[in-house]
Amino acid sequence: MSLPSETDAPERGLSRRPVEIATALLLIALGGLVLYDSYGRGAGWDGGPQNGFFPARIGWIFLAASLFILWNAFRREDGVFVTYAQLGQVVRVLGPLLLFVALIAPLGLYVASALFIIVFMGVVGTSRWWSILLTAVLVPVACFWIFELQFRVPLPKGPLEAALGY
Repeated sequence: MSLPSETDAPERGLSRRPVEIATALLLIALGGLVLYDSYGRGAGWDGGPQNGFFPARIGWIFLAASLFILWNAFRREDGVFVTYAQLGQVVRVLGPLLLFVALIAPLGLYVASALFIIVFMGVVGTSRWWSILLTAVLVPVACFWIFELQFRVPLPKGPLEAALGY
């Protein structure tokens, strides 16, 4: 007779039903906002479609689909939506990404990209330090050359680019 081991126990995590209900409620609110704005602009047909006519129709379809998601959330059998281990992996990717987005305004896109590459490759990847640094330098430099110098597309710059005259 064998004793149950830790691997036999079901993995714990976020339950499916609350996640689906929260998502449906968020989508219902978004659909309501679309409808509110559409009818505020005029969603009728006065010799032709008013500004909010087509967005209102899409808003009603969106609202109906959201209500269907909510209804299904209560009908469906509850289970684990995502395990805590899987959620940890998402946070490991999402954390550096949020940091990157937050640093674009104060540091500029290129410096923020270099820092993102360093953090992401260091946290998520298993790369060697020299490949991380090489990638963190070459990718932003290549992007600067392509977008700023070749295509003449200005991207957000920070103090480093200002110090270099860009």
